[in-house]
Amino acid sequence: MAELMTLSVRERAEKGKGFCRRMRTQNLIPGIYYNQEGKNIPVQVEMLPLTKLHNKLGSSRVFHLVLETGGKTESLPSLIWDMKFDPLKSTPIHVDFYGVDLDREIKVDVRVVVEGKAKGLIMGGQLEIFRDSLEVICKPLDVPEKIIIDVTDLDIGVNMHIDEVKLPAGVRAIFEDNYAVVGVVAKEAEADAKEDGK
Repeated sequence: MAELMTLSVRERAEKGKGFCRRMRTQNLIPGIYYNQEGKNIPVQVEMLPLTKLHNKLGSSRVFHLVLETGGKTESLPSLIWDMKFDPLKSTPIHVDFYGVDLDREIKVDVRVVVEGKAKGLIMGGQLEIFRDSLEVICKPLDVPEKIIIDVTDLDIGVNMHIDEVKLPAGVRAIFEDNYAVVGVVAKEAEADAKEDGK
């Protein structure tokens, strides 16, 4: 297992919009750390390390949040639960961290990556990805970076449903309806659907 990445944050005593604006001018991002018992701690984190970690791990991979509070530090297995961005600059303006128990399962969304060339494409069909992420349940350290779906055997008019997707060991998909994840459609059918949607 690869060593977990770390991110250092500090508890912050001050709150309010004015204080948070001043923090951002110093490239510090306000945030909240939540744990599974409902406790929340206001924190601040440097923008660059936060951005690098988010680009690498997204919102579903575990890392060590090194929290400095009261002159002490502790390492907390965590996820980036939510991150808000400035709509003009695309830089983070607030982040929520969620502490996890490495022995308890969690629900997360994991992105879908398609591999292979579907048989139906050779016959003139078009590949449709109906879900770009899947909701799964597993222990935090078992969360995959991505879910790879091999579409090589898909013919025109054939869909792969969630119960057919091969998942890594220890990972289970969450679903009530056996929905289609990817499929190959005839180009005529797709054109007709677009016409009907006008």
